[in-house]
Amino acid sequence: MKISYNWLKQFIKIDWDAEKTGELLTDLGLEIEGIDTYESVKGGLKGIVIGEVLTCEQHPNADRLKLTTVNIGADAPVQIVCGAPNVAAGQKVSVATIGTTLYTTEGEAWKIKKGKIRGEESHGMICAEDELGLGESHDGIMVLDDKLKVGTPVSEVFEIENDEVFEIGLTPNRADAMSHFGVARDLKAGLLQKNIQLELITPSVSSFHVDARSLKIDVDVQDKEKAPRYCGVTISGLKVESSPKWLQHRLKSIGLSPINNVVDITNYVLHELGQPLHAFDANKISGNKIEVKTCKSGTKFTTLDDVERELHQEDLMICDAEKPLCIAGVFGGIDSGVTESTTSIFLESAYFNPVSIRKTAKRHALNTDASFRFERGIDPNITEYALKRAALMITEIAGGEISSDISDAYPNKIKDFEVRLSFDKTEQLIGEEIPRETIKSILTSLEIKVNNVTETGLGLTVPAYRNDVQREADIIEEILRVYGYNNVGTTEKLNASISNSTRFEDYKLQNIIGNQLASQGFFEIMANSLTTPNYTELSEQLNSENNVEMLNPLSNDLGVMRQSLLFSGLEAVAHNINRKRSDLKLFEFGKTYHQYSENREEFKHLSLFVTGNKSEERWNSEVTASDFFYLKGTVEAILQRLGLSHLRSTPIKTDLFSEGVTLSLGKKKMVDFGLVKKPILKHFGISQNVLFADFNWDNVLEMAKHNAIKFKPIPKYPEVRRDFALLIDNTVTFDDIHTIAKQTEKQLLKNINLFDVYEGKNLPEGKKSYAVSFTLLDEHKTLNDKQIDKIMSKLQYNFETKLGAELR
Repeated sequence: MKISYNWLKQFIKIDWDAEKTGELLTDLGLEIEGIDTYESVKGGLKGIVIGEVLTCEQHPNADRLKLTTVNIGADAPVQIVCGAPNVAAGQKVSVATIGTTLYTTEGEAWKIKKGKIRGEESHGMICAEDELGLGESHDGIMVLDDKLKVGTPVSEVFEIENDEVFEIGLTPNRADAMSHFGVARDLKAGLLQKNIQLELITPSVSSFHVDARSLKIDVDVQDKEKAPRYCGVTISGLKVESSPKWLQHRLKSIGLSPINNVVDITNYVLHELGQPLHAFDANKISGNKIEVKTCKSGTKFTTLDDVERELHQEDLMICDAEKPLCIAGVFGGIDSGVTESTTSIFLESAYFNPVSIRKTAKRHALNTDASFRFERGIDPNITEYALKRAALMITEIAGGEISSDISDAYPNKIKDFEVRLSFDKTEQLIGEEIPRETIKSILTSLEIKVNNVTETGLGLTVPAYRNDVQREADIIEEILRVYGYNNVGTTEKLNASISNSTRFEDYKLQNIIGNQLASQGFFEIMANSLTTPNYTELSEQLNSENNVEMLNPLSNDLGVMRQSLLFSGLEAVAHNINRKRSDLKLFEFGKTYHQYSENREEFKHLSLFVTGNKSEERWNSEVTASDFFYLKGTVEAILQRLGLSHLRSTPIKTDLFSEGVTLSLGKKKMVDFGLVKKPILKHFGISQNVLFADFNWDNVLEMAKHNAIKFKPIPKYPEVRRDFALLIDNTVTFDDIHTIAKQTEKQLLKNINLFDVYEGKNLPEGKKSYAVSFTLLDEHKTLNDKQIDKIMSKLQYNFETKLGAELR
């Protein structure tokens, strides 16, 4: 936000230099990011003086040049060669002396030097108005008033403005400081703490009166929730033209381009007081009626930028009796604005609901000076005052007369905030005791009313425009920023306590596992917790009723909080693949969020994503694709690093995976991992396989803390592993195989593991290949071939008869 120092001084007569004032504003929480110089005429006319042409003769060597002698107030007249056709003896002119820097219309600098022109010396330059930046004419030199004194700097003759402009990094909560008046109010409070008492000057509107009630426009506010206060007045007989120079300079200094006197005044009052205004051409208002309401969804409306927009049913509109005129608080319409032919206007000043304005601005991707202020919350109590201020300026500058009473629809007054401040709490948060009289002085300077004083604290009334100060902690922050953070002392003794933390703290385990994954070539990602509600349609496991919805979403694609880390991770995978990075190993520590009846819950997760090749292409090794077994090894390494073993493996029961495994410890599920379903990948435009692991990090943490290290003898007898490569129907799942195997052999079969899946070429249509391992162990004796073969034969028979499987 830009604040003009000259403009600021109209509210508070401070004589400090800009640098010193900027330091105080920064201490008050209005951080000064830079101070720029504004010059209405580039260069400030430095080195340009009034001169008198004493003689003017034809140049001996050029037909179109004149040889002049000019008195510039120096010890002796100077000779200047001039090419202007209108130069003559006796004229008072503007002279650029030797060493002066002038600027072209494109802003390029060039310096006046002593030189020879066609053999004759020239010691300066007699200037035209465009060469000085005072106009556009280059027909001849500027001929000035004969009464001007020779040698006078031209900057003292012409109305030019030199200003210093603060660039303030305004935080979103400081809606009260979004104007020159608001900054001056803070500055006054800061100066008071330095024992400098200056008056805060407010523009007077006491001269406001109705000249004639000749143009009445009725106001009907139909949506009082979105428009709590709406004021309007008509002005007739005005003339729309360019604004006076002083007004143009004010706007240019803060980066605004002047348009015409009426529009410029509305912009001026906006940046002066923080109250947005809008002027409608009264002749374009059908039925002499203003209706503040919403329109049907899909209504077409063309804004000032000549873009046709489709309105939402929640967009608040300013309409006449027939059509919409303006998107309330955001942007005007192309057919209702002020033009050069406008002779009467309806001037609007309102307080609109901040949430409504923010949603509308976001929906239409518009960010205007008005919406910037409305959506943060303006002062509802200056609506009428700002309207009077603007109306008086318009009648003074554009002429005309106030032709109606002010319409003020304000049915439910917005109340101030009541807050109780405890002196003990203030001292506790600040760290030292501030004198009570100083506290009261600071609060009063911030227009916070002290209602009552007790031994323990203060009863306060906070004005409605301070919507960021509604709690005791907010009051203490206000006291501290004005008192000065730099004024809070530090003790000579530093006390610290060492907290007792275990090695199982969440952040410690995250660092351990994060480092382990990074050493394996994984990259950590941090995805947005906000996502689109449409992702719940990709899985029956996710229910849209469990979405935690945003009340004020930034966009439709960020409307809910995520229920799974899968989709945000796949967004990152697709983003990288689209940029020719197809070999990926990613991990993320994050949370999922769920709405259950009246309760909301969040769960911690660790997710892994593996796709493409295991390693980069090298001359001395073959490139191998990442597969299920590779992910399984990574998952087990994580659990082993945390001391979690003897996990139970079961087929996965979620439709996010085409194939996968769940590892559990006791009744706690540790992780789901497997191959992501192709329809889900297709939604993200991913054609290659993606392996995904989803750790329930809350369960992992709990089991890691309580999992005691247990020792048991190594089995005396060896375990035996046998593998089957089964050709099965696509409808058969690993769960079917697991169930049949367990039913076939309950005692000796210790583990069943799916270690490879193949779907593709050289297989019959509708078939797939599973590679399944079976681990057998008798804890009391060594298994012999006859026992093993008998068990494997039973398994084969049951798979063939119950599943229609074939051995490959």
